[in-house]
Amino acid sequence: MPDYGHDLQFGIFVPPGADTAGDALRLARLADTAGLDLVSVIDHPYRGELLDAWTLLSVIAARTTRVSVFPNVANLPLRAPAVLARAAASLDILSGGRVELGLGAGAFWDGIATMGGPSRTAGESVTALDEAIAVIRALWTPGHHGRVEGKHYRLAGARPGPAAAHPIGIWLGAYKRRMLRLTGRAADGWLPSNPYLPPDQLTAANRVIDEAAADAGRDPVAIRRLYNSSGSFAGRGQAFLQGPPKVWVEQLAELAVTEGMSGELAQVRDLVEQVAARLATPTPQRSDR
Repeated sequence: MPDYGHDLQFGIFVPPGADTAGDALRLARLADTAGLDLVSVIDHPYRGELLDAWTLLSVIAARTTRVSVFPNVANLPLRAPAVLARAAASLDILSGGRVELGLGAGAFWDGIATMGGPSRTAGESVTALDEAIAVIRALWTPGHHGRVEGKHYRLAGARPGPAAAHPIGIWLGAYKRRMLRLTGRAADGWLPSNPYLPPDQLTAANRVIDEAAADAGRDPVAIRRLYNSSGSFAGRGQAFLQGPPKVWVEQLAELAVTEGMSGELAQVRDLVEQVAARLATPTPQRSDR
């Protein structure tokens, strides 16, 4: 039974549609006032109907006071890691230490190509992500000017900074063995999604991460485990997160106890909207008659 000793965190990822921008901000504020920990945004820069993820995260950070914000996950092929490092650190300063950085190796390569981005094989994309992490960490580390020599990314003496307000975590969306091993060796967190990695596959994936961490001389405890899931209060609990609140509590508790998953992010727009509606409805006054 893995116990990585992490505190439990809960959050949501909000819809970034340009035509429903108000909904994204409203849900983020509701998550903030409801006591959730995390608000995230998907990053698909090649889709013209969506708001830019980093701009939306900046506005969400400005409109909230306690939740941490992060891209879930940043589309690395279209976001230069050196610039991304400075952007994340800057928003962390402006938000009072409320930024984390979710990163992905890339997907939907046809869409990336339409934006002038690179076309990479699976192996090249993992190598590029590895190099990007080195670039980002170099610019977050005070001291000597950063130097990274990579096939896809490089730093040629760039000055580090600005210094983030807190140690920003790099959380990777990883599924296959090489990505899982990179997570164990170089990342601060693992951020898979239920549709691509169902709960019954978490044990094997966690094992790969832990082994890679140990091989790199790291304690597996250093890596937070978070889980993206879609859910509904409909159903009877026969499927994951498809049932009443009691089912959610039981299933999420089981993941925390048996798999060491200490972070849960749900896409539950309908659910959150129902909660928002209830909060907006005046409580009936008791009558003494």
